[in-house]
Amino acid sequence: MGTSLTVSAVQFEMRRVDGFDAFARQVRTLLDRTDGSELVVLPELFTAALFTARPGWRDEPVSALGRIADHTDDYLALFTDLARVRGQVIVAGSHLVRDPDGDGVLNTAFVFFPDGSVTRHVKTHIFPAEAGWGTREGDTLAPFTVGGISVGVSVCYETEIPEVSTVLARQGAELIVSPSYTFTEAGFWRVRHCAQARAIENQVYVVHCPTTGDPGGPLSPGWARASVLSPCDAGFAPDGVLAEAGTNVEDVITVRLDLDLLRENRRTGAATTDTDRRRRAGLYRRWADDLLTS
Repeated sequence: MGTSLTVSAVQFEMRRVDGFDAFARQVRTLLDRTDGSELVVLPELFTAALFTARPGWRDEPVSALGRIADHTDDYLALFTDLARVRGQVIVAGSHLVRDPDGDGVLNTAFVFFPDGSVTRHVKTHIFPAEAGWGTREGDTLAPFTVGGISVGVSVCYETEIPEVSTVLARQGAELIVSPSYTFTEAGFWRVRHCAQARAIENQVYVVHCPTTGDPGGPLSPGWARASVLSPCDAGFAPDGVLAEAGTNVEDVITVRLDLDLLRENRRTGAATTDTDRRRRAGLYRRWADDLLTS
C-alpha cells in the first residue's frame, strides 16, 4: 500500500461577527466540509475577523489589530477540541498572540493534534506592513509529522524567502503549508508564484491557503485562490496545480497527495532540482559569506 496524505485547504471568508461564537460557528461549518482529510489548513490571520466584534472597530486604526489576541484562549480551546473530536491535524492558520518577552505581538501558526498536543511556528519574516501592528519575528524553523510525513509551515511572506522552504526541506519536509493573507491581487500572485517555485526547486508539495473577504476598513480585504501545488513533471498536472479554489469566495479544496510519486520524482524526475542543488553545494560555499551576511 502506497504512502499518501489527504489534505484540505479552507479558504475562510472574513465577515463581520458579533462575538467569538459566531466566528466559531463559521469555522465548524467549514471544517464539516473536510471529512476524510488527515490534515486541514486554514489561512493566515483569518482571526482578523474577530476585530469586528469590538465596539467601534471601524474607528480604530489598523495598528490596533493586535487586540485580537484577547481571543487567544477561546481560539486555542476551539481548535484543540476540533482536532480531538474530528481526529484531524489542523494548521489553524495564524493568529496574533502577545509576545511573552515584551511588548508587541507574534504572528503565530498553531498546529493542533488529535491527542491534544499543540505546536506553534512564529513567522520568521514579517511583511513590511506588519511592523505597524507591533509584530515581532520568530527564529525557529522546524517541521512536524503527520502519519510519518514531515510537514513544514511557511507563513505567507516567508514563502517569498527561498531559504525558509530550503531549510524546512533539508529537515525532511515533503509538504509545505503556506497560510496567507494578501491585500491585493499583486500580493496574491507574489506568494502564489513563489509557492510554485518552492514546489519545483525543493520537489515538495505546497498547500497555499489565503484569507478572503472584505469586512471593511480599517481591515484590508483578502485576495484569494487557494491551491495545492506540486513539481511540474510527469505524473503530476503539467502546470503543477493539483487543485484550485474559487477566486475570492469561501471555499474548501481537498487533495490526496501521493508521497511515493513525489519520492520517485526526486530520484528519476526530468528535473532533479533537489538532488542537483545538494550536488553543487561546494559551488555555493564560495559565496556563503555574502549569502549569510547583511
